[in-house]
Amino acid sequence: MRLGLALGYWGRGPSPDHVELAVEAERLGYDSVWTAESWGSDAFTPLTWIAARTSAIGLGTAVAQMAARSPTTTAMHALTLDHLSGGRVALGLGLSGPQVVEGWYGRPFPSSPLTATREYVDVVRQVLARRGPVELDGRFHAHPYRGPDATGLGKPLKPITHPLRAGLPVLLGAEGPRNVAQTVRIADGWLPLYWSPSRPEAYGPAVTELPEGFRVAPMAQVRVCDDVAEGLLPVKAMLGFYIGGMGHARRNFHADLMARMGYEEEARRIQDLFLAGRREEAVRAVPDAFADEISLVGPRARVAERLELWRRGPVTDLLALAPDPHTLRVLAELNT
Repeated sequence: MRLGLALGYWGRGPSPDHVELAVEAERLGYDSVWTAESWGSDAFTPLTWIAARTSAIGLGTAVAQMAARSPTTTAMHALTLDHLSGGRVALGLGLSGPQVVEGWYGRPFPSSPLTATREYVDVVRQVLARRGPVELDGRFHAHPYRGPDATGLGKPLKPITHPLRAGLPVLLGAEGPRNVAQTVRIADGWLPLYWSPSRPEAYGPAVTELPEGFRVAPMAQVRVCDDVAEGLLPVKAMLGFYIGGMGHARRNFHADLMARMGYEEEARRIQDLFLAGRREEAVRAVPDAFADEISLVGPRARVAERLELWRRGPVTDLLALAPDPHTLRVLAELNT
């Protein structure tokens, strides 16, 4: 099982230690470092900054949001950074949800998310393959555009720049069983959210039928500490925000996933509290048991024991949300 460092996205401003953590992860033999975006910092700029300060570690987006860019724009970002970094990029994509797509990006959330995702990946693959002009008679991502307001002058084009790797890996963030099944069919890997080694069935039967070489790369908060309850607090804070606030009361993919993992009543209570403005109560309502099973928290011996559970399943890459160099080092030592 390879190790990756997940840095997420910025909060109020850039994190002063992100580059240093990435450099340390590379020194410790981590395979990759990953950045993200929500409605603040973007995923590609910090990754480019890290690329300039490192030489070998893989560079991934987990995830770049599809609504933020047309698929050709995303492919341009990926192929550009792949050239500049010497072929180190893995492109992780995610659809996000209606609240972000419509509220932040000002675009309609697709009526058929699976179709929109499939078309997006198709266009990205065409750009990276550069076998010919990009053409797709798509419902959401038609190339050339032929909508009612089109000029009719659109011309199929292929990238001027020759991509460094036609097979640059594309991974997808997917939560629902149908989305996961499609991910297994069309992508090179999957970025699960809230992966629990003991509950793979929550993602559907596709998890048991993965093709050779397919990457399964969940993010998990990792913290080597003496007090488990205290170490779980950041995990619970993250869950309280995602379950309670990262989506609408009627449509929240994160809450739905938590419900499928056996915590339906708790998920709805977290939502109710968060949406009522009682955010601290929402965090406290996150069960310790749920936070614990999707993270690696506690003393070194406990983390080592739980790490074995992650190794036994389909996980190929553990993307550690690790807040400090000590945790990074211990995890590297335990994974040898």
